[in-house]
Amino acid sequence: MKAMAPPLLALALAGCSLAPVYERPAAPVPAAYGTPPADGQAATPQDWRGYFNDPALQAWIDAALKNNRNLRVAALRIQEARALYGVQQADRLPSIDGTGEFSRGRVAEPGQPGMPVSNRYRAAVGIAAFELDFFGRVKSLSDAALSRYLASEEAHRAATLSLVSETATAYFNQRSLAEQLRLTDSTLALREATLKLTQRRYDAGLETAMGLRTAQMLVESSRATHAELSREYRQAVHTLGLLAGDFSLPPDTDAVTLESQSLTPLAAGLPSALLARRPDLRQAEDALRAANADIGAARAAFFPSVQLTTDIGTTAGSFSDLFGHGTGNWVFAPKLTLPLFNAGRNRANLSLAEARKNIAVAQYEGSIQQAFREVADALSARDTLRDQIDAQRKVRDADRERQRLAERRYDRGVASYLEMLEAQRSLFESEQEYIRLQQRRLVNAVDLYKALGGWDQEAGPS
Repeated sequence: MKAMAPPLLALALAGCSLAPVYERPAAPVPAAYGTPPADGQAATPQDWRGYFNDPALQAWIDAALKNNRNLRVAALRIQEARALYGVQQADRLPSIDGTGEFSRGRVAEPGQPGMPVSNRYRAAVGIAAFELDFFGRVKSLSDAALSRYLASEEAHRAATLSLVSETATAYFNQRSLAEQLRLTDSTLALREATLKLTQRRYDAGLETAMGLRTAQMLVESSRATHAELSREYRQAVHTLGLLAGDFSLPPDTDAVTLESQSLTPLAAGLPSALLARRPDLRQAEDALRAANADIGAARAAFFPSVQLTTDIGTTAGSFSDLFGHGTGNWVFAPKLTLPLFNAGRNRANLSLAEARKNIAVAQYEGSIQQAFREVADALSARDTLRDQIDAQRKVRDADRERQRLAERRYDRGVASYLEMLEAQRSLFESEQEYIRLQQRRLVNAVDLYKALGGWDQEAGPS
């Protein structure tokens, strides 16, 4: 038995695999986004700290990565998958158990009354039902568990990427509302001063009731807008606190303005191979590898299985004689199981495994196409937003000049009061829209960062 054990163990551990040879499906997308740059280079940032270079935003992201509870759950899922993989991997090696037994009793024999009470001591070491993996069933199950464990790691990276992106988006939303609030405060103060002046002019008979009511309407409109923005701002602060896992963190009132925010630019012509860095796509491919390994386990079920049981021990009637001469015993019991009839269960399991692999292939290819569309949309939005912001900046500057001229014309008695109020209202709207567009520009940059898969915070580009 000792001579047979090493060859049998080596044969079991090196059993053949019936799983199909894995081949990554071809990506059903173009090779690049847009037209490559003239120099053939496409700039990419190095990590999220280099991409989001606002110190206040970096502090929020650091807090989120440290305290966010959803990210902790994703990390614990890795431990769960690692443990399951360890359980499955352990099945590839024999489990050796030591046992000790004691029994005391009397067994009556026919025709022999009054049999004495006897003791029985036994100590043994053995292997219980270890499967010799000739056809790779256990190996395929282990490979599938490994792929699912790796998929859980990619899920954690995807959760990290999503958390960084959500925190940046929430931060820019909070900064946009803060800037709109400051704009509303200054506009409200201006309109209240204008209303006081209008009231005095109306009392002196120098202003019409229409002008007075218009001034009052603009003041109350500014107050309503201020109340709405205050509510949205507080909610945005709460959202940041939830993402950061700490509601006590105060918002930074001296943060960089949206217009001054400059994220690392990305050149056109980015290769679509950059999608390989996306953790959700790597997670989908790990799921595909697991489904591929499941086919090997299902195929192996059609072939005989061999289980090995061994037991080496000693038995005696008294504990002092347990390890004495002549008390040794051993058992070597291989068991062969050949599937003969199971009502088509094995064939159905194989069909199920193949169907799940086909589903995994379709999901993987669909994920690639979805990822390609997200990047393409973000790049397209970036180009159009740039033009829109330039146009809106010109609108804002024109409105500023228009208000200045309207105030001068009104002071000289050339323009009506309503003309000046209309210029103030138009300037407020154009400045507010300019702030919103700056927010959309930054959120679009966050979307592009997330769509390209982000960068590992420790190891750099994947």
